[in-house]
Amino acid sequence: MPSKIMEQILLEDIKTYGRHRGNDSQYGFTKGKSCLNNLVTFYDGVAASVDKGKATDIIYLDSFKAFGETQGPAPRSGQPQYQYRLGSEWIESSPEEKDLGVLLDEKLNMIQQCVLTAQKANRILGCTKRSVARRSREVILSLYSILMRQHLEYCIQLWGPQYGRDMELLERVQRRATKLIRGLEHLSYEDRLRELVLFSLEKTQGTPYCSLPVLKGGL
Repeated sequence: MPSKIMEQILLEDIKTYGRHRGNDSQYGFTKGKSCLNNLVTFYDGVAASVDKGKATDIIYLDSFKAFGETQGPAPRSGQPQYQYRLGSEWIESSPEEKDLGVLLDEKLNMIQQCVLTAQKANRILGCTKRSVARRSREVILSLYSILMRQHLEYCIQLWGPQYGRDMELLERVQRRATKLIRGLEHLSYEDRLRELVLFSLEKTQGTPYCSLPVLKGGL
């Protein structure tokens, strides 16, 4: 119990410090500033710099190791002809990096992010197919919305597919998931969506979760 009380005290102190000492660029522990806000704000600035023809590099400092372990300078992405160092350590160049879960390459291209997102959701779908015996509408839709759809729509306002082939990669996940529902296997994808009161991912792109029906009773 004392440890829980101490955790709550520390949490409140951190929040208070963030509110009073933070600035417009502060997103951690700040109310109303999500990962999406952080990414959009940051990459708007990067894109504006690139549009002006400026040489632009991004240096990522890995704070994951800040508590307990140490590691060398984090990779950077951008112009490979420029070299940087922190102290005596040279920072290696990387053509792509993950930023808050979104993969971005040196050309600000999001194609690989679409591929990785579809792969992750398909792995979860495959596990669901192998392990869930009861394939009623309530069970499959609940698992899909909780375990898979969140990956398909995480910060999609930033990396939303620009090409039909990339959109199809994501759409295929929902197509396979709805086909798992017992009694709907024989219907076409469009008919399954109408029956389940769902929309295609292409139509809901940029409006996460709004198309998922509210299920009563849960699992």
